[in-house]
Amino acid sequence: MTAYITLGANDCGQSNAFYDAVLPTIGWTLHADLPGWRAYAEAGKGDGLTLWIAKPFNQEAATAGNGTMVGFMVASHTQVDAFHAAVLANGGQDEGAPGFRPQYGPKWYAAYVRDPVGNKLAVVCNE
Repeated sequence: MTAYITLGANDCGQSNAFYDAVLPTIGWTLHADLPGWRAYAEAGKGDGLTLWIAKPFNQEAATAGNGTMVGFMVASHTQVDAFHAAVLANGGQDEGAPGFRPQYGPKWYAAYVRDPVGNKLAVVCNE
């Protein structure tokens, strides 16, 4: 594991089910499953960025950070569309439907969503 991001979960079962359903649309799968912790990585390998989902260490409620967003770069518009659809089908919220965002560049095709805790996620194809 070279770099990681940890997102808090209030209901690990709910968050794990969400990420189990959503991340495969962009080629990410389960990397590690430990008591109270679950990790996802591209192709499940864990040799690049790893996303951990867990209850906060301090046992306080998990909350979304204001201004915090995790972005996933993908290879196709189809992956952006599939990710967005899977989020909506699995309890997430829309924060910006798939489409071009010319303010970020002429090829920037993205969708913005929130997971069940409210963590903001982006999925972007810049090809």
